[in-house]
Amino acid sequence: MKRLNRRKFMATSALAMLYGASPAWLRASGTTTSRTSATVPWRNWSGALEAHPAGRFAATSEEHLAQFLATTQGAVRPVGSGHSFSPLVPTDGQLIVIDQLHGLLDHDPAALTATFGAGTRLGDMGAPLQAAGQAMFNLPDIDRQTLAGATATATHGTGINFKCLSGYVTALRLVTPAGDIVDVDATSDPQLFNAARVSLGALGIITRMTMQNRTPYRLKQTTWLEKTDVLLANFDQHVAQYRHFEIFPLTHSDYAMALATDETSEPINNPTPSPEEDAAFDDAMSGWRMVPPAMRKPLINGMAMMIEPSERVDTSYKILTNVRSNRFNEMEYAVPLANGAACLEEILWTIDEQNLDVVFPLEYRYVARDDTWLSMSSGDEDHAAISVHRIASEDYRPYFDVIEPIFWKYGGRPHWGKVHSLGAAQLGRLYPRFAEFQALRARLDPQGRMLNDHLRKVFGVTG
Repeated sequence: MKRLNRRKFMATSALAMLYGASPAWLRASGTTTSRTSATVPWRNWSGALEAHPAGRFAATSEEHLAQFLATTQGAVRPVGSGHSFSPLVPTDGQLIVIDQLHGLLDHDPAALTATFGAGTRLGDMGAPLQAAGQAMFNLPDIDRQTLAGATATATHGTGINFKCLSGYVTALRLVTPAGDIVDVDATSDPQLFNAARVSLGALGIITRMTMQNRTPYRLKQTTWLEKTDVLLANFDQHVAQYRHFEIFPLTHSDYAMALATDETSEPINNPTPSPEEDAAFDDAMSGWRMVPPAMRKPLINGMAMMIEPSERVDTSYKILTNVRSNRFNEMEYAVPLANGAACLEEILWTIDEQNLDVVFPLEYRYVARDDTWLSMSSGDEDHAAISVHRIASEDYRPYFDVIEPIFWKYGGRPHWGKVHSLGAAQLGRLYPRFAEFQALRARLDPQGRMLNDHLRKVFGVTG
């Protein structure tokens, strides 16, 4: 077999297709909130979550939203693009839609800051920032989330020198459950500022955010396949060498894909893979998924050895994010950096030992600490983030139920937007400022308007 050059391999929407996933997706049987209602049902991106809200309120302005909250009662939940896999949105109350509160509102060329409507999709921020002479320091892998949703869940990218998105927020505007409009920054109210940057949508509705940025830059991304144990042994060396470095361990295999990214002045070179290249890769992969998990390793190792290294160069925001067309569900935990490799190795060992029929690669990367109250890396140490995925047409629960206790063993904190089962008792031990957040939430929302069943469990609210 000739060698295959799959430039985007697992870093693009072909990630699921790599493992034979059908482009057609079926709704997995995950957690749902389903009640009789005459309104149109809401579903999240993966299809695993469903709700029948009493209605939807689409705010046309901050004043419009404030008036609605001040003159109504009952449960409300903000909704963005539906990219969270945890049930943050489902409610039988009102969904608050802030899609119309979007776009670049202001920017400061000297300070390199920019203010966006909180309903802006991350994928719509790069071009206007570029035109304004700015660029974001980092971005998550998927850019379909709204700015408000991504920061509320401490969504992050890759890199030991880079905080989650919330760590770059310098100011925000919050409409409280009572309808008050409050501008918050580190000087005006440091406690509310550090809580609201990662709020799970529990303190009110954020309508705009100001982000600290930098000058525009170009990135060169290199991918290659190498044995997982070798990559882990050299991981810190690669982290020190590259601006961004992460690996995607292949299940039932000795190999992982390495993804290394650095700033460059090289010309843009990021062509779309040719149909012939895609066909050759798909032909090489066809059929093996029907092989029992215990017998897959020789096939996947053989495939991995056929993949050639590849490179691409483009504007930063076009390299840092990817389009994911094939849907999945995800669990992600962040463990203290010193525990990262051992936690990952135990997960891979468990998948092999129990012959778990998993076809989606894992993801392993570092995230820098920050001073928010509830991000995965808040506090005085950096963290390693580890993700496991399941194709949306498959029930993720048996797999995630096996893996989640391994994260707990290594001191893991759950990503707020990903599947997890923790409640207030466990979370209070993981986050030193958790009790303070609970008290602040109760003060801002004494009636619990911003809560749903999931958040009541998270914050330990009864009744």
